[in-house]
Amino acid sequence: MTKIIVENEFGHIKQVSVNEQVSVLEVKHTNCTAKVSLYGGQVLAWQPTYQQPIFWLSDDAVFKEGTAIRGGIPLCWPWFGPYKNAKGETAGNHGFARQRHWALDDVKISQENVRVTLSLTGENEHPLWPYRYQLKQELIFSQQFEQKLFIRNLSSKAFEYSAALHSYFAVSSPESVKVSPLAEVRYDDKITDKKQQVSTLNDCAGPIDRIYHSDKACVIEDKQWQRTVEVSSINCQQWVLWNPGCEIAQGMSDVNDGGEKEFVCLEAANTDYHCVKADETVMIGQKISLL
Repeated sequence: MTKIIVENEFGHIKQVSVNEQVSVLEVKHTNCTAKVSLYGGQVLAWQPTYQQPIFWLSDDAVFKEGTAIRGGIPLCWPWFGPYKNAKGETAGNHGFARQRHWALDDVKISQENVRVTLSLTGENEHPLWPYRYQLKQELIFSQQFEQKLFIRNLSSKAFEYSAALHSYFAVSSPESVKVSPLAEVRYDDKITDKKQQVSTLNDCAGPIDRIYHSDKACVIEDKQWQRTVEVSSINCQQWVLWNPGCEIAQGMSDVNDGGEKEFVCLEAANTDYHCVKADETVMIGQKISLL
């Protein structure tokens, strides 16, 4: 099923059913094209006019309830990585926001851009995280891209969250890409479990899985595509740099054959837990542009 949500002289937004479980917004504007899945509240694609796609989406991505979509910008919330509470009880990676159906609150198309607002409200979503919350996501698509995630605590007591905007950037190959200024920043290596490391970052070839402790804007330089992408974060204290490498990717059923050679993940993140007081709202986000 396809229906037009809004249309004017600058573009249109269509809602398209991928299957009975998942619907996707298809954005067409004079400045760009984009796709957003209402399942997961997840940006799947953004391509400025006359440019190559900025984000990577696996050819084998699964669009099914209970499964995260591989590619675009999955939302890791209310925790990043595995969750473990004070009692030692654990939960799986990256929380539940990327596996929930989001509401489409508002869309606007102007001469300059397309604005999409999504929301997700819930309570007792997980036995280890029983709070009441509301998420609101504001997405702005144009020659640049901006994403803001507003986190509101609707509970009567404070809760903690960690999060990442898990952006999959399309690249010519990880070997042809470097990210500055991360080479100058201390990082925790999730593969070796070594903390506060410093080393030269010549490229992004996997396996690589690092948490860089910096909020400085990053530049993804792709020498083969002769493309430079700037990514700046908003209210995020870390960057996560990840590529699984060939061996790990071969064990991931939703990564297409050779897919690990097509992307690098650079994630604006708060990997440490942050407190949100009762009835308080906080925001994290990112801005992405071609230089």
